[in-house]
Amino acid sequence: MKLSVIIVAAGSSQRMGFDKLLADLAGKPVLQRSIEAFTMCPEVTEIIVVCPQDRYDALEHKFNAQLITRVDGGKDRHDSVAAGIACLSPEAKYIAVHDGARPLISSQQITKVLDSAIEHNAATSARPVTETIKRISAEGFVSEPVCRDHLWLMETPQIFKAELLKNAYNLVQENHERVTDEVSAMELIHCKTRVVANEQPNPKITYPEDIPLAEKMIS
Repeated sequence: MKLSVIIVAAGSSQRMGFDKLLADLAGKPVLQRSIEAFTMCPEVTEIIVVCPQDRYDALEHKFNAQLITRVDGGKDRHDSVAAGIACLSPEAKYIAVHDGARPLISSQQITKVLDSAIEHNAATSARPVTETIKRISAEGFVSEPVCRDHLWLMETPQIFKAELLKNAYNLVQENHERVTDEVSAMELIHCKTRVVANEQPNPKITYPEDIPLAEKMIS
């Protein structure tokens, strides 16, 4: 089954203070690890990396140009995803969207999410909320508890039947919607997304302290 992949890596890393996607993670840049996870999946037929040219050129390993295409991103995340969709082959059957800042994704989890997307049209990697959740007031004080039953944290990859994701993003662009992930985009066309529990750590690198934590997970 043909799987086209869009890896979103166009952010400015403002919260990090430096380019987190080029940060060294156990000997390899963060973005390189994210790309390599998908190159190891036999189902993947093309990868679109959405990032600046200089960021891509700085990667230590030069990837197969027949498999990977780089394209510039947009102002917001959904603009970058739309730029990736525009570069996809018309033969794409399923589309995976993955955050380049999630370098610990396994090829096994990618395949599990794809299998679920084939069965349900839309699927996402995710994990259940296990911590205690509290709502905080504007003044910074705990105001009330939030029941964590049936609450899940969305991860990536998120994989969809190609025509459905394209339809959802047409609506995003036409209505100037601001979506933070593709599950939110699918909600605009009333398409339900199946959750696939990820049993392995798949954190998003956001702050400097996330790097040593991810290295411990690798080791």
